Amino acid sequence: MGAPRPTADRDLLRFLACGSVDDGKSTLIGRLLYETASIFDDQLAALARDSRTHGTIGDEIDLSLLMDGLEAERQQGITIDVAYRYFSTPRRNFIVADTPGHEQYTRNMATGASTADLAVILVDARKGVLVQTRRHSYICSLLGIRHIVLAVNKMDLVDFDESRFSEIVADYLRFAEPMGFAEITAIPLAARHGDNVVAPSPRTPWYDGPMLLSHLEDAARGADAAQAPVRFPVQWVNRPNADFRGFSGTLVSGRLAAGDTLAVAASGTTGRVARIVTAEGDLGAAEAGDAITLVLDREIDIARGDVLVAPDAPGHLADQFAAHVVWMSEEALLPGRSYLMRAGTQWLPVSVTAIKHKVDVNTLSHLAASRLELNEIGMCNLAAAKAFALDAYSDNRATGSFIIVDRFSFATVGAGMIDFPLRRATNIRREFLAVDKAAHAASKGQKPLIIWFTGLSGSGKSTIAKALERRLYAAGRHTYMLDGDNLRHGLNRDLGFTEADRVENVRRAGEVARLFVDAGLIVICAFISPFKAERELVRGLVAEDEFIEIFVDTPIKVCMERDPKGLYAKAKAGKLVNFTGIDSPYEAPDSPELRLDTSNIDVDTLAEQIVQFLAARSGD
Repeated sequence: MGAPRPTADRDLLRFLACGSVDDGKSTLIGRLLYETASIFDDQLAALARDSRTHGTIGDEIDLSLLMDGLEAERQQGITIDVAYRYFSTPRRNFIVADTPGHEQYTRNMATGASTADLAVILVDARKGVLVQTRRHSYICSLLGIRHIVLAVNKMDLVDFDESRFSEIVADYLRFAEPMGFAEITAIPLAARHGDNVVAPSPRTPWYDGPMLLSHLEDAARGADAAQAPVRFPVQWVNRPNADFRGFSGTLVSGRLAAGDTLAVAASGTTGRVARIVTAEGDLGAAEAGDAITLVLDREIDIARGDVLVAPDAPGHLADQFAAHVVWMSEEALLPGRSYLMRAGTQWLPVSVTAIKHKVDVNTLSHLAASRLELNEIGMCNLAAAKAFALDAYSDNRATGSFIIVDRFSFATVGAGMIDFPLRRATNIRREFLAVDKAAHAASKGQKPLIIWFTGLSGSGKSTIAKALERRLYAAGRHTYMLDGDNLRHGLNRDLGFTEADRVENVRRAGEVARLFVDAGLIVICAFISPFKAERELVRGLVAEDEFIEIFVDTPIKVCMERDPKGLYAKAKAGKLVNFTGIDSPYEAPDSPELRLDTSNIDVDTLAEQIVQFLAARSGD
C-alpha cells in the first residue's frame, strides 16, 4: 500500500534537490520514496511498465520516472518543471522539490529554492563541480538556504574511489566558502543502487559519516517565520454586507492574537484586532502560514496590497531599494526600462536605475555590467512607482522578495531578493511648487501635452514635427521641440546606440518632456524610440490625455532611398552597428493616436492633418 502522507504531529522539512543536468536528482528522490515505502503498489506497477517504455537502465525499474511526470521529461530523460513529492518517516515529514538542471530552467530551480530549508546539491562523481552546480549553490545562498548536503552521486561509475570523492568535496568547499553556509555535509552516493541513501554501503568502508535519510531527519530547519515580526499583506478587502468589513490574506510572519495592535505600513495608522476569522470559525490566535481574515476595532483606510505590521517592528517603507536580481528572460534586463513588480500582494511599476555589478558564478567575483542576460545574477538599484512595505530578504523571505514581470507579455522575467532600502528614498521628497501645471496652462490658454513622433530614421519625423510646430506657433500656441539628435549634443552626449543606451536616451527625453508639460507647453518630440516599453514609459509620466503618439509609418525601402544622412549606406556596409531597421529592431506601435505615411503625401498636408486632429480632440 505504501506509507501515508505527512501527518501534523511530526516536524516538516522542506528541501530541494538541485545541481547540473543528469546528476541523478530524480533517481535519488525516487530512491528516497522507495526506501521509505512511499510508493503505492499501483504506482510501483505503473512505474515498472513505464520503465520498459521510457527507462534508461535496461530491465531495472527506473526510479527517476516517479519525478519526471511530464511527457516531454520522459521522452528527453530530463527534468523540466519543478516536481514536489511528500514522504515521511517515523521521525519527520518531508516535502522535496526536484528542480531542473538545465540552465534554461534556472527560473524553475529558483522557484523550488524559495521555500526550502535545506538543499541537496548533486554532483556527478565523473564530472565534478560544474558551472550549473555553482550557479545553483549561489542561488541557494541568495535565497537564504543555510544547510547544504553535497551529494556526490554515481560513485559506482568511479569505482567508489575515495580520492575522487575527497577531490570533489575540496573543490566545492573552496568555492562555497564565501557564501556563508552554516553547514555543508558531503555524502558519497550511488542513488541507482541505494548506496548510503538509507543504509551504509559496504562499497564505501572509508566513509563514516551520516546516511542521507538520517541526516535529513536530523537536519536543522531554516528560520521560523513565526518568530519574525508580524507581516500581513492584504489580499482582499472582504465586505459581504454593510455589517462586516475584514481584511483577508495569509499571515506571512509572526504571531497574532485578538487584542493585538497592528499598523498600516504605508500610513502608520493603527488599530486593534477585534476578530481573527477563518472558514472554520474564529481563532483566538494565528501564526505564520495561516490564511485568515482580520477584523479591526475601528474603520481604517486599508486596500489590497497594504501590509499590516507590528507597530514596534514596522520594517521599511521605501520606493528605492537595492536587491539581487536573477534574470529569467531571453530579452535582457535594461536599466531605465519600465517593468511591473509584484511585491507581496501589490503590483507596482518598477525600473532598474543601476546595475551595480553582476556575479561571475564560477568565481563569485563582481563584474561591471550594463545589462543582465538570461540566467545572470546582478546587484541592482531599483525604483518603484511609489513607496511600499519591505524588509531585507535575510530578515523576511515574504516581504523581502519580489518578481519582475514584462509589461506587454506579462511573463515573469526576473526574481529579486531585497538587500536594503536606499537612504535617498526617505531623504528625498517631492517639492510642491507655488505655480502648478494648471496655472501655467491657464496663463497660456492651452492644454499642455506631449506629441511624440516615432519611426525609422529617414521616415520624416523631424521634418513633420518642425512643420507642425510652425503652424502651432503661428496660431499662438506655446511650444517647444525636442529632437533626438539635438539632445545627443548635450544632455545625452554620454550615450551611445546600444540597446541599453537607447532605453536611457528615451527615458531622459521623456523626463524633460514631462517638465515642459508641467510648464504648460505643447512639447513636440521626434525620436526613433524603437522600443514599445520606453514609449509606454513616457506615456505613463503624464496624464492619460496629455500624450499623443504619432507613428510615422514610412516603409523602410523609402527610408533607405532617402537616407538623408547616409546612415543606411554605412549600416549596410558594416560601418555602423546597432542601426535601427538594419541590425537593431524597431517595435512598431500597436495603437498610436495617429499613423502617417510620408511616402506619398507631402509634409505640409500631413502637418495640417495633425492640426485638425488636435483641434477635433480638444473640441476647438
